[in-house]
Amino acid sequence: MENKDTKVKVVHLTKRFGDLLVLDDLNFEVREGEFLCIVGPTGCGKTTFLNSLTRLYEPTAGEILVNGVPVDPQKQNISYIFQEYSAFPWLTVEQNIRFGLQIKKVPKKEADESVEEMLDIVGLTRFRGYYPRQLSISMLQRVAIARAFATRPELLLMDEPYGQLDIDLRFKLEDELIKLWQKTGTTVLFITHNIEEAVYLSQNIMVLTNKPTSVKTVIPNRLPLPRDVMSEEFVMLRNQVTDLIKWW
Repeated sequence: MENKDTKVKVVHLTKRFGDLLVLDDLNFEVREGEFLCIVGPTGCGKTTFLNSLTRLYEPTAGEILVNGVPVDPQKQNISYIFQEYSAFPWLTVEQNIRFGLQIKKVPKKEADESVEEMLDIVGLTRFRGYYPRQLSISMLQRVAIARAFATRPELLLMDEPYGQLDIDLRFKLEDELIKLWQKTGTTVLFITHNIEEAVYLSQNIMVLTNKPTSVKTVIPNRLPLPRDVMSEEFVMLRNQVTDLIKWW
């Protein structure tokens, strides 16, 4: 029976590409407002799962429900942040962040307030008039994060968004992401190959098996925020997740 606070429910999700079985009977639930990190061996099908959520791929079998109905990004407020930098090059920072609000026809006063809030949280207020070509890689990802959260999405999908950043920039952006998540209550599904990142961000960590991919286990993360990567508890949880993946 589905819990009343279930946001996403994945039921017997299976995906084949011809004879290649990639996703093999995935079953799990994500609570409203949960921050779930998804980890697993390289090439295990993590991105295929997210692409199924956006309906880029149609499942071979099973279904994905959001709020109890089949997922449909055209009807549900779902945002997606890729590893590649997706800022529109012909728009300024401010215009990029405002873009989704305009598409959704958010009233101007409300949109103005949301844009200002997002610019402030990600530290881009003084760069509001800059174009993407004038920005660093980390600043481009801040634009993508601010644009995604500006529309207050009910579900945010993130596919290794910090994979190309050095460790200092990554921690800074992770802290900004946590602030935005706490403020908005958005449900976040975050794919990463970086186990330390998963432990730093998540409420729960879902570990996937190698292909054909199924859910190996879901580990709760009850470490208090903000997290100390040097603490004994942090290291123990990181090692626990690492050991689960090292079996392959």
